Amino acid sequence: MKILIAEDDPVSVKILQFTLQHYGHEVVTSASGTEAWEAFDRDPVRVIVSDWMMPGLDGLELCQKVRQRTKTDYTYFILLTAINTGRDNLRKAMDAGIDDFLTKPLDREAILMRLRVAERILEYTTQIRQLKELIPICMYCKRVRDDTNYWDQVETYIHTHTGSQFSHGICPECFDKQMGGLGRTGLNVTPLP
Repeated sequence: MKILIAEDDPVSVKILQFTLQHYGHEVVTSASGTEAWEAFDRDPVRVIVSDWMMPGLDGLELCQKVRQRTKTDYTYFILLTAINTGRDNLRKAMDAGIDDFLTKPLDREAILMRLRVAERILEYTTQIRQLKELIPICMYCKRVRDDTNYWDQVETYIHTHTGSQFSHGICPECFDKQMGGLGRTGLNVTPLP
């Protein structure tokens, strides 16, 4: 993944940069919240690791600007915090849109675990976005065309892409239509409450 680091301490930047590159990630660094915002606004990334207290924009302000940027894929935002961060501050961070926290000094295993969670969440947000976008569906039979040009039932298509399960029923209008106008009264069917 391409990861933006927003950190004003040069030693912390080097440690974090080395760690992320060691795990195979592409890293972009910035020394302030303002510089990080400018880099993100030019070329949005999917993961940001940001210090809380920085010159210019702090980590919360940076996150808020990222969340307010329209037509941008979801960005997973990890905030670097002091060990004794109080609950009120953590609540403020969550309200600003922070996804996760790491304490300083950096624990290499902790960042690896956080990035694996980020990868899963970003994959899910991509799947959801794809489902929200235009889905090619037949106007007659309501089957959906998949990536291999195969026409599938809507339920199969959605299950394949999300794992969702379906239960089937029949709405009153379709029931009447399928019964050829007999409706519920012709069969002495009592509607369920």
